Amino acid sequence: MLSSPKAFRFAAALLVVLALLGYLFYQEQRTERPEQIEVTTAGFLEMCLSCHKDEKPDPAHAAQMLGCSPCHLGDAKAISKDKAHEGMVLNPGDLRVVEKTCGKEGCHPADVHKVKNSLMATNRGILATLLYYWGERDNQNAEITVEQLIESGETSLALDYYRKLCATCHLWKPKNNLPGVPQFYNEQGGGCSACHYIPVKGDPQTTVMDFEDKETSGKKPHPLISKKVPDDNCIRCHNRSGRIGVSYTGIFEAEGYGTPYEEGKLSSKRLPGERFYLELAEDVHHKKGMSCIDCHTREEIMGDGTQYAHYEEQLEISCTGCHSDKPGLTRKGRELTNVSQDKDGQFVLTGRNDAQVRPLKPPKQEACAYPGHQRLSCESCHATWVPQCYGCHARRDARETHLDKLTVKETPGWWHEGRSYIRYEQPMLAVWQDKVVIVTPGCQDMVTLIDKEGNITGGFNRFTMAAINPHTTQAKGRPCKDCHAAPKTIGLGQGTVTKKDGKWQFSPVDQGVETLHGRTVPLDAFVTIDGKQLQHGSRPDLRPFNAEELRRILRVGLCLPCHTSYDDPVYRNYDPQRQCPKYQEP
Repeated sequence: MLSSPKAFRFAAALLVVLALLGYLFYQEQRTERPEQIEVTTAGFLEMCLSCHKDEKPDPAHAAQMLGCSPCHLGDAKAISKDKAHEGMVLNPGDLRVVEKTCGKEGCHPADVHKVKNSLMATNRGILATLLYYWGERDNQNAEITVEQLIESGETSLALDYYRKLCATCHLWKPKNNLPGVPQFYNEQGGGCSACHYIPVKGDPQTTVMDFEDKETSGKKPHPLISKKVPDDNCIRCHNRSGRIGVSYTGIFEAEGYGTPYEEGKLSSKRLPGERFYLELAEDVHHKKGMSCIDCHTREEIMGDGTQYAHYEEQLEISCTGCHSDKPGLTRKGRELTNVSQDKDGQFVLTGRNDAQVRPLKPPKQEACAYPGHQRLSCESCHATWVPQCYGCHARRDARETHLDKLTVKETPGWWHEGRSYIRYEQPMLAVWQDKVVIVTPGCQDMVTLIDKEGNITGGFNRFTMAAINPHTTQAKGRPCKDCHAAPKTIGLGQGTVTKKDGKWQFSPVDQGVETLHGRTVPLDAFVTIDGKQLQHGSRPDLRPFNAEELRRILRVGLCLPCHTSYDDPVYRNYDPQRQCPKYQEP
């Protein structure tokens, strides 16, 4: 029996201490400790390696050198799984955490600012241009970014369209965050990992030609992280809109008929989203085995730290960077690090992925130096086809909901998008500043709005032709008649050009389509034979040929039945006022 309250308190405290010691002893007996303390070659205590023994990211990020926590965070000193995984991130490249992972001191600190301000992260050009096209901004240079939309929740009619139909291709999108969509689209985004994540055998990572979900058995292997970016990583996003990624490989997204049929069934050649395709001429650079990063520089892909409004401002490469008498510099004067001279003085390009050395050839002076061709961009002659998606029919139905790709929530307003038709032949030409370039239907929007009662309450039409380098370059340029005797190429559209009583006339095939706002202009026509512009240009200084330019182009077409080649002597000192003995008119 305790003799005093003080003795009672002492006994109670002793019992608590003994109980605690007993519990700690019990826990110690149950705790499985590693056989040895794991330390990386860099000298970091890294208990993660006690369990993660088989991960092999790549030599530069080797687990035994760096460990796991510098990239994936967590608690590297913890010995229990739950404690070690607290605060861990699955994707170190995610732009939400990248300052703590890829961008930490000693790794890639200078790149975070550049990447976050790059067009692939901001989508600034896409957003600002869409807002301008749809009448929600007075110019197409608005300083609006994906990050701002995520943080603010801002929306509008145009932004609702972007959020639900366009917002999977940007670097702020986390990988595998969208429920109920094909795996191919889930693999888009991921910040730094969008480009540098390289799948290994057994990884369900998908490609543009194999986009269905895959089952894997056993442990998922760790992906490689590499500066050798494969084309599939580029094409994962660059396969819609301008479709330059798939075009580069010779793939053309065709109409949705599923032809040519295979044994009575639909064609097996399909892109993500059940899009059928045809195989056309691949880009000559792809044919030679070149990767996207053989041409596109680090600064224009990852950014140089400046937040540009449009792609042409961030773009660095040009054809003359390789194909000129003195190659090796970008449009911004930066050195192309994979262009050099061999022992014989020949300029060569070394592949960044395959290390193959390829000789560089200057252009044919006799064709490019012709006075009438001095304004031509290289692609206007050497890109022989381009995807052309005419008539974008966009309908928003307030009776349904649609997944917002930024918030990953279903919100009111379901968008359905269709098109009038799609073509690839005879790329259209127009004038951008002082250059002749290829243009294609940018956004030929015919928007219809349906309210909660199912009534059509509004809409609008907006037709735009946009400049593009289609990435379908061929060694041999387009034949003369493909420009000088093809009304579609020069912006008139499909139809027939005639000359009567000294005046050019044009009869179009496309008569436009009926909409809520009346019949549209012909979808494939940028200009009339008299030089009247019918559609907007994607930039203020992008325009169709004027009446005088059309006349001069078509006049050469009259010569082609007899003078079929650009090296014909009659073209060497071409005089547009010279009279042809056959036609007797200038």
